[in-house]
Amino acid sequence: MLRAMRGLSHPAAQKYAAHVNPTLVNVLGAFGYGRVWARAKGTSLWDTDGNEYLDFLAASGAANLGHNPPKLLERLRDGLDDDPPNLGQAGVSAPAADLAAALAKLAAPLTRVLLGATAGEAIDSALKIARAATRRKPLVHCRGGFHGSGIGGLSISGHGRLRDPFEPLVGQCYEIPFDDLAALAKALDEKKPAAFVVEPIQVEAGVVVPRGDYLRQAHAMCKKAGTLLVLDEVQTGLGRTGKMFAYDHDGFVPDVLVLGEALGGGIVPMSATLTTEEVHDRAYGRMDRFDLQGATYGNALGCRIALATLETLETDGLAEAARERGELLLERLRDELGDHPFVKAVRGRGLLVGIELGPTRASGLLGRLLPSLVEGLSRRIFGQWLAVRLLERGIVCQPASQQWNVLKLAPPLTVTAKEIDRVVDAIADVLAQNRDLKVLLADAGQRFGAQLIASWSA
Repeated sequence: MLRAMRGLSHPAAQKYAAHVNPTLVNVLGAFGYGRVWARAKGTSLWDTDGNEYLDFLAASGAANLGHNPPKLLERLRDGLDDDPPNLGQAGVSAPAADLAAALAKLAAPLTRVLLGATAGEAIDSALKIARAATRRKPLVHCRGGFHGSGIGGLSISGHGRLRDPFEPLVGQCYEIPFDDLAALAKALDEKKPAAFVVEPIQVEAGVVVPRGDYLRQAHAMCKKAGTLLVLDEVQTGLGRTGKMFAYDHDGFVPDVLVLGEALGGGIVPMSATLTTEEVHDRAYGRMDRFDLQGATYGNALGCRIALATLETLETDGLAEAARERGELLLERLRDELGDHPFVKAVRGRGLLVGIELGPTRASGLLGRLLPSLVEGLSRRIFGQWLAVRLLERGIVCQPASQQWNVLKLAPPLTVTAKEIDRVVDAIADVLAQNRDLKVLLADAGQRFGAQLIASWSA
């Protein structure tokens, strides 16, 4: 059980603690993640002790194609041999033009593309283009939403713990409940916002999928109000939900689309913000405004890798594979866990699935007598406890970052049916051994207690 703590004594962990973030290193150890990763390939990770793990996290979706996909590495080597001009020049970047054209073809009528390096940069670009195009200031976002840790993203974050230490943030940002059209209608009427910023699935809030055609109706309401609908697909785009973009499930196209690190194939930092010609021209289509959005770093290598990412997604049929494998994952989890007293729900779309843990009607006497206590415990430890138990079996996953009672499963889109069976069998086995609350809490206390002692004394 405590083999995980060996990573804390590794020179890399000591350097990280000394010069980057010592608290993070201790927290990783406390939660059983005291490992230093040495190698990654496909759906596998290896630590410095040579142990192999099955990756069901995929770097929060950045490694959609798996780790170090051969086609992307080949394109990277070729690009380096060409001596590309990566820094911005007083001219046009051919790799950027090629990538933008490929994205425009996939996402038409979103045919104007603003390229960046990070998801946070892409979110900032979306907020800027909304304000510039509409000449309005207010921004509406959803409770529970997550849009990165930059100042712009935090300003429209739906989690006070992330946002509050950095106030005051960008002004005139207004929060409404997710999946609530009445609340949106009121905000559109009262605030006259430049943009409504929303995720198609609230991943870090617990893989929350909206009901029915919420997004399509929200877009129609925004259009009528003169507000742009900005769809943050950093974690859901590029095949993750079983289609190239999550909005394809709902029969509409947003006004602005945000894509993040998955565009770089998990190898290079790349992001993009897409919009229509009409919106882009309103924002930047004049001589005195054309340079209000841009970046010094052209990143020719990143554009070439991103283009290879798009080619791989299409030629290998990875969106369709995600749909098929995702259906298998959901079906098997629901079959295996449907009657478990501490499994409240299994939900998701494509290869983005959440297992919500907590008290149910079948949770036993303690769960019925003290539901608030059990619910509170579940929100603090259940998801992390299950993640640690799976890590001990060589499977990497984590809870949703802002909802720790929901275990998030988001493997690379290249995952096989056999690998899915392995993970489902492991989850079912762990939970089958812990159907009684006292047994579950004792097991969690044993693991976290030992981990805490070991990590903080390391």
